[in-house]
Amino acid sequence: MSRADTIVCFGEALIDFLAAPVVPGQTRTFQQFAGGAPANAAVAVAKLGGRCEFVGMLGEDMFGDFLLHSLRDAGAGVRYVRRTSRANTALAFVSLDAGGERSFSFYRPPAADLLFRGTDFDPACFAEAGVFHLCSNSLTDEDIAAATLSGMALARAAGALVSLDLNLRPALWPGATPALPVLWRALEAADLIKLAREELDYLVRGGLDEVAVVERLLRHARLVLVTDGAASMRWHARDGNGVLDTIRVNPVDTTAAGDAFIGGLLSQLQLAGVDAARFDAFLADTPELERCLRYASACGALAVTRHGAFAALPTREEALALLDAAVSA
Repeated sequence: MSRADTIVCFGEALIDFLAAPVVPGQTRTFQQFAGGAPANAAVAVAKLGGRCEFVGMLGEDMFGDFLLHSLRDAGAGVRYVRRTSRANTALAFVSLDAGGERSFSFYRPPAADLLFRGTDFDPACFAEAGVFHLCSNSLTDEDIAAATLSGMALARAAGALVSLDLNLRPALWPGATPALPVLWRALEAADLIKLAREELDYLVRGGLDEVAVVERLLRHARLVLVTDGAASMRWHARDGNGVLDTIRVNPVDTTAAGDAFIGGLLSQLQLAGVDAARFDAFLADTPELERCLRYASACGALAVTRHGAFAALPTREEALALLDAAVSA
């Protein structure tokens, strides 16, 4: 088995209830979609033709059943999923503005995903992991944060590349204020970091300017990506940096755009056999790095043209077609 055989995505899976357009005189309705950032990333990899496993805790309820079936139907592995009757599956109610930007109302905590503990990890998932990917929503209270940081350490010890998409959702944190110390503990345990522009701005609030934040990240990480919606993305490595334009599309729902992006990038790393040991060599090849980032950008662009999370994620053929169209335009 190749060292980079499996991408393991850890964290929350939840239900997104997406608001339907309001019709005057009618009751507002919501449509159920499978979601949760790490689960989205796992499905993104699977739909792009990669091999992945989702690791997390689902409730023993109808929503947990729906998520498990949705993950499996999309091609994501579920061998390491745990179930619990001690809390229900998390819910998120989502409304969209005219540009597809989201507003969230979360029903978490309590939630099943927060009950995952370090002892719930199966050592086999690290033995086959080329990449261990996570987001910050599994850092929002002390116990799940401890499990998350333990998983990052176990993955690194097993030789996996550790990938972190910060994906900040302040409403999920006590006092709606993400805790910078625990965020930095996770950031300093990652090899690959993806930040949205507003997340980089949040880290700057800790007393550093933007340049100093990136420099601090690169003391431990080897690649830092900063995305900014339709604006250009930036990449920073220890020996170089760059700016890449995105592909312009007409957005209807920005849910899972970042997850599609990171799934696209991780699937390209997997295809090239890149794990932690090979990551520096990959980064030294700037044309190849930027080719993979453009592919990731195409995946993110396609996701915003559709509603939902799992449902919006593209296939490899769709991503390549959009890239070809962008080159020809």
